[in-house]
Amino acid sequence: MTKYTGSCLCGAVTYEVEGPLRPSVACHCSQCRRTSGHYWSATQVPDARLTLTRDDGLRWFRSSGTAERGFCGTCGASLFWRKDGEGMTSIGSGTLDAPDGLTTARHIHVSDKACYYEIEPGPDRID
Repeated sequence: MTKYTGSCLCGAVTYEVEGPLRPSVACHCSQCRRTSGHYWSATQVPDARLTLTRDDGLRWFRSSGTAERGFCGTCGASLFWRKDGEGMTSIGSGTLDAPDGLTTARHIHVSDKACYYEIEPGPDRID
């Protein structure tokens, strides 16, 4: 089975993922933009396939009544997003070590995107 690895910028949070990765979904909502400084692109895996190999810096922030975001408390990197009760964790695509083989499948919350950029043609767009 394929294994992927990833981390935050400083290495205080590292992880491994076993098995296939879902194509990335680019979210343009205001929360994702504020958390990352731009839109946030993520793959997603079942929690059982995600192993934290180092979590010294991992902090969780409850960003809504139903979801939380995982980030590094040392370097500030946005790493994870998870919705309560789903048993799935979204992993920031940019935190994966290369090669990861990811492509962008779709853009979501496009009506909430910032005005300074355009969304490239190709992947599906969902409001």
